[in-house]
Amino acid sequence: MRCWRTWACSMSIDLMQFHAAFYEESFEAIATMEAALLTLDVGTPDADSINTIFRVAHSIKGGAATFGFTQISSFTHSLENLLDQLRSERMAVSSTLSELLLRSVDVLREMLRAQQGGQPIDAQRVADLQFDVELAVAQAGQPQAEQPQPEQTTALRQPELPQPCAAQGVYRIHFRPYPQMLARGNDPLRMFRELRALGQLDVQVDLTALPPLQALDAEQCHLAWTLQLHTQAPREAILEVFDWAESDCELQVEALAPRLPAAGAGAGAGAGAVAGPTVLGAHALGGDADGAAARAASEAVRSFDATSIRVSVEKIDDLMNSVGELVITQSMLGQFARVLQGAAGERLHAGLAQLERNVRELQETVMRVRMVPISFVFSRFPRMVRDLSQRLGKQVELAMSGADTELDKTVLEKIGDPLVHLVRNSIDHGIETPAVRRAAGKPERGALRLHAYHRGSSITVEVGDDGAGLDGQRILAKARERGLIDAHQQLDEQQIHELIFLPGFSTVERATDVSGRGVGLDVVKRNVESLGGSVEVRSERGQGALFRITLPLTLAIIDGQTVAVGESSYIVPLTAIVESLQVCSARLEHVVGHGEVLAFRGEYLPLVRLESVFRERRSQSRDGSGGLIMVVEGEGRRIGLAVDELLGQQQVVVKTLETNYGHVEGIAGATILGDGAVALILDIAGLTRRVEPLAA
Repeated sequence: MRCWRTWACSMSIDLMQFHAAFYEESFEAIATMEAALLTLDVGTPDADSINTIFRVAHSIKGGAATFGFTQISSFTHSLENLLDQLRSERMAVSSTLSELLLRSVDVLREMLRAQQGGQPIDAQRVADLQFDVELAVAQAGQPQAEQPQPEQTTALRQPELPQPCAAQGVYRIHFRPYPQMLARGNDPLRMFRELRALGQLDVQVDLTALPPLQALDAEQCHLAWTLQLHTQAPREAILEVFDWAESDCELQVEALAPRLPAAGAGAGAGAGAVAGPTVLGAHALGGDADGAAARAASEAVRSFDATSIRVSVEKIDDLMNSVGELVITQSMLGQFARVLQGAAGERLHAGLAQLERNVRELQETVMRVRMVPISFVFSRFPRMVRDLSQRLGKQVELAMSGADTELDKTVLEKIGDPLVHLVRNSIDHGIETPAVRRAAGKPERGALRLHAYHRGSSITVEVGDDGAGLDGQRILAKARERGLIDAHQQLDEQQIHELIFLPGFSTVERATDVSGRGVGLDVVKRNVESLGGSVEVRSERGQGALFRITLPLTLAIIDGQTVAVGESSYIVPLTAIVESLQVCSARLEHVVGHGEVLAFRGEYLPLVRLESVFRERRSQSRDGSGGLIMVVEGEGRRIGLAVDELLGQQQVVVKTLETNYGHVEGIAGATILGDGAVALILDIAGLTRRVEPLAA
């Protein structure tokens, strides 16, 4: 996270404009903190993970203090003290402590959301947890800082530490905090403890700025220090200790003796100052303090934004819309150029071909800007799996792969809830308790797998487990009992499995706060289909279940096949097309009460005549003949679409109908063709549902 205090101290600006960025970065940092907490091993924690957690807490504390979010700043200050105990190894990681830290993450996230939404923070919940955090710090036996006597200069020495050797450097540090430093969350004692960890530290405190007792402000810092450090650590390690106080203090670091490469190698040389001081802070820079601070802020911005910038989603959406209009205009120009002949026409055709390539490249570039890795969704599951498995008394090992797989941000935002439903369903209904698994000859720890990968112009996300699998007979009995299917209707195994996606279906006898209320998997199916995707399930009794979600990479621009039906044009997404063929009427048969079916590669497919569905005028060329049939696939089912003519393939910009018109079954949206005409984009999944009774 960026150092927000640099902005606050160096520029006279309205900090409200930075709130949105602070919240966004804080939520990302909290997710990082939570992920690091889940990797901590009891007894032997990873130092890098602890440092990561500490840095996140410290960053959020500093930013909250800068913006005046005092409750957040106070809570993260207590949390930082606890993490400092872990970092200095004065406290060991235990399961109880891990739970406390995870609860702290939850509360911190809730506080930020409340602050962001202008809602009151649950002060009692925060106070209770903050007390537990501070109690844990006190129980760690943290020594109390000794109060200095009211003298002009007081020296504090720690004789137990080892004396400097020839391989050590000697540094003199002049540290004068600004009065507001404490209020912004920085703690000098913590900094001194970090310096002490680097080597032998001598501390002299300067009380010259200490006011009389009656004028003392406990929230301001009136002290200054001169420190001498004997250490083998490099200068950069010393500067890092004061990193977050840079804009809140005057700091000068002088190397009095060099850090030699080996013992005895010129030990006596360099007894005096051999290097100039490193100076930080506006006043220490001398001259124009405001200009120096502004330069420091600019430097901070350059270092932070050198490789990336934050852009609002609205701006990217506007850019995508502009590219979409450009695609339409390019298509219209291509349509007009077809009638031009001769040398001028050839040059125009060549230029339009180059324009088409450039437009496609631009469109792909903008789409890549909108692409984000699915790890943003996957990151929530380690914590959720841990908490849910503990509550249900199960042991679950989560494995995730393909987290770097990218998809459109709009799709990503809407796929989160369906995946949560599937993961909860796998843990609650799929994976058995350790005793049941042991009796079945399975490992006590169940396996849950999340896997994402690209397949053509789609992304597939799989949620699988090695649990009990689906009980087909029980599912069928429950569906009949609840009247979801006809009592005498015969279904194959796959059709039985798909009954779990029906609204109101559940095999659980008693509802819990986890599942069993008849909502969940039907929501999964509905949400996925609203994105133009599909969901299917594969299961083997006793071996587990696999849910496979297939989604388009983007919802903005698709590759489609334009077809003529009567006097209108329609767009069929290329990803749904299996095969196009010219058939004779002999390959078509009528099924009483259902309609026509097509004999296709050893199976019979329901036939949908689009002129009947959309009430188009019937083509005379197709009367009495089979005509053109396009075999398409949606939701795992294949059907035949009867069309009049194939007009060609092209990229089309998807325009929604629901904003100004409403949802139409079988229509995914509309687009504008090169001649200015409007063409409807077919929703193949919706069309397959229209013939579902025949397929069953």
